[in-house]
Amino acid sequence: MSSEGSSVADVVGGARDAPPAGLWGAVARAVVRLRWVVIVFWVAAAAALTAALPTIREAQVGALGDLVPNEARALDAELRSSELFRFPLLSRTLVVQRDPEAFLATRELARTARRTVALNRGEYPELRRVAGALLVSNVLGESPFSRESSTTAITYLFFRPEVGQGDRETLAERYVERRIKPELQGFVGVTGAVPARAAQAEEIESALPLVELGTVLLVLLVVGLHFRAFGPPFVTLAAVAVSYLVSIRLIAYVGQQIGVSVPSEIEPVIVVLLFGVVCDYSIFFLSRIRRGMAEGERARAATTHGSAELLPIILTAGITVVGASAALVVAELGFFQAFGPGTAMAVLVGLLVSVTLIPALLAVGGRNLFWPRRPRPSELPPDRVGSRAGRSRALELATGRPVATAAVIVGLLLVATTGLLRLDLGNPLIRGLPEDSQTRRAYEQASRGFAPGILSPTVVIVERPGLVAERAKLRVAQRLIARQPGVAEVVGPADQPLERDFGAVLSRTGDAARFFVVLRSDPLGARAIRALKRLQRRMPGILAVSGLAGAQPSFAGDTALVAETVDGTVADLGRIAPASTLVVLFVLVAFLRALVAPLYLLATSVLALLASLGLATYLFQDVLGYGELTYYVPFAVAVLLVSLGSDYNVFLVGRIWSEARRRPLREAVVVAGARAATPITIAGLVLAASFALLVLVPLRPFAELAFTMAAGLLIDAFLVRTLLVPAVITLVGERSGWPGHRLGPGAPR
Repeated sequence: MSSEGSSVADVVGGARDAPPAGLWGAVARAVVRLRWVVIVFWVAAAAALTAALPTIREAQVGALGDLVPNEARALDAELRSSELFRFPLLSRTLVVQRDPEAFLATRELARTARRTVALNRGEYPELRRVAGALLVSNVLGESPFSRESSTTAITYLFFRPEVGQGDRETLAERYVERRIKPELQGFVGVTGAVPARAAQAEEIESALPLVELGTVLLVLLVVGLHFRAFGPPFVTLAAVAVSYLVSIRLIAYVGQQIGVSVPSEIEPVIVVLLFGVVCDYSIFFLSRIRRGMAEGERARAATTHGSAELLPIILTAGITVVGASAALVVAELGFFQAFGPGTAMAVLVGLLVSVTLIPALLAVGGRNLFWPRRPRPSELPPDRVGSRAGRSRALELATGRPVATAAVIVGLLLVATTGLLRLDLGNPLIRGLPEDSQTRRAYEQASRGFAPGILSPTVVIVERPGLVAERAKLRVAQRLIARQPGVAEVVGPADQPLERDFGAVLSRTGDAARFFVVLRSDPLGARAIRALKRLQRRMPGILAVSGLAGAQPSFAGDTALVAETVDGTVADLGRIAPASTLVVLFVLVAFLRALVAPLYLLATSVLALLASLGLATYLFQDVLGYGELTYYVPFAVAVLLVSLGSDYNVFLVGRIWSEARRRPLREAVVVAGARAATPITIAGLVLAASFALLVLVPLRPFAELAFTMAAGLLIDAFLVRTLLVPAVITLVGERSGWPGHRLGPGAPR
């Protein structure tokens, strides 16, 4: 009897060990056969690229241009202002001095003024590359321009054209350390857009090791506990490490070669995205191959069969993310042009590593990788039968009452989306820094002494032939501008009582004048943007009332740049959304060979996205009082969530389609959904936790990105993929497979 049983086991084992047929079988056999070559190749590639290619920070080719439209009108106005007038009025590097105990007494104010004059005359040898300085104080204490009296002074620093962004901050710090601090008892610090960008990059660089450590611990915890073995986390971390080292250097190198400055904000996102995506693919490979070993297959045969089965699914899922991310190349904003292809390249590398290195490591390690719970023949993996039964009951409820299930879930998600009605966008570049950052502290000190707009005033340039001769009309225009909502102060022709032309507000050509407009709120925030847009709309009327009809206004400054950037981002959405959607839809149609199912699957992913953005708006704008979301966060989240949601659609619906060949559709939904729920839920949790780790970067945009991505992925994993999609498939029925017949009565069984 035992001998007969042994022969039957041998026959079954031999059948299972038979090599898989077809293209994917051939690829899987090649990977397993060349397993050592694959491992050596990826290790050598990671080492060589790390040694030869630059990091993202080393490959930077710009600081400001990545974050504004390629042809910003505000930059053109800034250049025009420098041509028409004798010296600039816009500076992105400022020195703030403040003492609440009225440090600006007559003697101290005179000392500050003397330093400024000496700087302008080039009397400080170590500061010769500083082209000039402009001093503003609140000694008069006039509201709303000043919030205090005789407490604060701001020195705007201007630099020669050849001075780079990093050198500007260095020169400002040198001025503070050598010329101001020895004579001042109160606060002194450097702030502005240029120091803020540098501070942001430093915060990202210092937090990156924490993010990497957190993701490593996450993989060790989740993968180790799920498989209850030491090998699976090692395989996953090896694949993640190789993917990261190869992709991050390639991204920096390609960006450097094509002249696109890859923003430093990309690197932490790529870290968590790669950890999450590669970990997901690793979980699917490990689960399938472990199951094959438990069913009696030899280790290499199980690896070959499992790889042949998963290769088309994982490749399809990965290509969905790659294609949707790469669609960002159609954007006009440099940030998205770098972010989209950058993430696409990272995921593509992670995909190639996953489908080659992971099977190769599994083929080498075999059953020993799953120690101390090595799978044995006839020993199915611990799949938590009780929890699977619970999922089956939930699926039976969802598919038994599909209308009610879909209505409740869609209703909940629509309630969450109402937050989008309150969405405002801005660029909290300085306010988004940590509270102990000197750049932010200097901003807050300046905002206590002045209206916050003093940090980056808006310059309004008005041009018309012979305009300088019309001083009275210009003074009327200045008074009308000062009365506009959101404006704290205007400096212009009315503040130049002498007929002599100093070249500050009246042009040398006699055809232009400019106004120095200080707004009441953060010049990079949503309130300032609304105030500026209101002023832009009313400016033609203001000029007409002043008797300057026909004069042409233009606007320069950071508020104007951010306003154009937000508008450009919204315009980019009109190009990005159709491109990304078509890519995802095309992949789903090709994979499912149907038109109906891809439409509602994509709709559910979009609904989860909108709900997560609505929740983020409520949290950050209403609960935390931030006032706006960072302008690029919703659009980066949109591409990532829709593509990753469709990624899981491929695993879930592909399993249902396969099961529907053997049983009625509703029963196929319950059976396949229950079987796929564990790996999909764990994969979703890993990806959500990976993105949640972005909160370790102490910058506001990363907190917004961490929450929105984690919320969207959890909504997708526990509501959309688990209940809503099964309910909708049941509700639509066999029409889901139209125009094909894979789900109809004539479908192959």
